[in-house]
Amino acid sequence: MEMQVGQPLRDRSQRRLKILYIQPGTSAFAGIERVVDAVCTMLADRYPEDFEVDVLYTSIHKNRPTEARGYNIIDRVANGRIALMRTFRRVIKAKDYSLVVVPQIEPAVICMAACLGLKRRFAVHLHGNPKRERSHIKAKILFLLMRVYFLSKVSYVFGTSPRQLESFKEMFRSKVPQVWVPNPVRTFDAAEASLGQEESDVVTFVNVGRFAFQKGQDILLRAFAELAKIRPNVSLKIVGYGVGEADLRTEISRLGLDGMVSIEHHPTNPAPALATSDVYVSTSRWEGWSLAICEALRFGLPVIATDCEFGPSDILVDPRLGRLVPVSGGPALAEAMAYYCDNLFVERSHSDFRKDFIDRYSPERVVEVHAQALRTAAKEFS
Repeated sequence: MEMQVGQPLRDRSQRRLKILYIQPGTSAFAGIERVVDAVCTMLADRYPEDFEVDVLYTSIHKNRPTEARGYNIIDRVANGRIALMRTFRRVIKAKDYSLVVVPQIEPAVICMAACLGLKRRFAVHLHGNPKRERSHIKAKILFLLMRVYFLSKVSYVFGTSPRQLESFKEMFRSKVPQVWVPNPVRTFDAAEASLGQEESDVVTFVNVGRFAFQKGQDILLRAFAELAKIRPNVSLKIVGYGVGEADLRTEISRLGLDGMVSIEHHPTNPAPALATSDVYVSTSRWEGWSLAICEALRFGLPVIATDCEFGPSDILVDPRLGRLVPVSGGPALAEAMAYYCDNLFVERSHSDFRKDFIDRYSPERVVEVHAQALRTAAKEFS
C-alpha cells in the first residue's frame, strides 16, 4: 500500500519538465534580462512540481538582483564567440532539458549551432524588432542561417507582441508554431504608487529608457522644445542610463531647456519618477513591446507613444489609455502633449481604468500563459 501511495509522487517528479532559459550576454540587467528573471521566478514559485527551471548567465550584468531565486542559476562567464559556443554545448548537454529557451534570433542561431548533434528542443523568444536587428553583415548571415536551416529545428516561437509575431512569420516565411507570451508587468510598493504629483501649475512629462537611438529621446526633446514655446508651465524628466547621456545633455542645452528638463537615474525602480509625474511619453523608433509604457499605466498615467513597431499599438487600445503619434514625432507629438496640458483634470479621472487595464499583465496572470507555452513547446500537455 505504501508503494502505491509513493509511486505517483516519484512519477510526478520524473515528469517535471526541465527548462533552460538563456540570459543575453549583455552588461546591463534591463529589459530582456529582467523579463527572463521575472518569468523564471514566477515559474519556479508557482509551478515547482511541473518545472525544473535553470537560467544560464554568460556575462556579468550590472544591477543584477542579489536576492535568492527559486530557479537554479548557472553562472558561466564566456569571453568570445568560441568560448560562448562551448559553454552553450556543455551546459545544455549536461542535463536532459525538455526545452531550451533562447532570447532573440542571433543568440538562438549561435546556441543551436553549438548544439548540433544534441537532441534538444529549442524555442526562440522574440523581444525586439527582427527587421532592425539584421542591420549589420554578421546579423544578416545569422538570420540567413536561421531561415534556411535552423528554423526547421525550432519547436516554437514565443513573442512579446502579436504584431511582432506576424512580422516574424512573414519575414522568415515561417510555419513554426508561435504564441504570444506577454511580458509580466511588475507591481510596486503601495507607498511608492501612492506618492502622487503635488498640486502644481506645472505639468510634468516623463520618459524612461536607455539613452540610445532606439528610444528616441532626441525626438522627444525637439517636440518638447516646441511645446515649451506655447505652454511654458511644463517640465520633463528623462529617466535612464546609457552611453548617449552626454549627447542628451548637449541637446538639452542647445535647445535652451536646462531649466525645464532633468535627467534622472533610477537603475532598478522608476517608481520615484513615475509617481511624481503627470504624463508618460514614449518616443521609441522601434520596440518589441514596452514595459515602460505598461509601468506608466500601472501608476495611472496617460501615455503618448510613437506608433512604432510593435508594442505601443498593441497596448494603447483605448483612448482612455493614451494616444499614438507618428514615429517622427514633430508637430503631432507637441500637439498631443499640449492636449494633456489642457485636459489633465479630465484625464486623471481615467487613472483607475488604466490601472485596472494593466492588471491583465500582472505576473500572477501571465505566468499561466508562459507555463502553457512551455508545456506545448516541449510536447507535454497539462
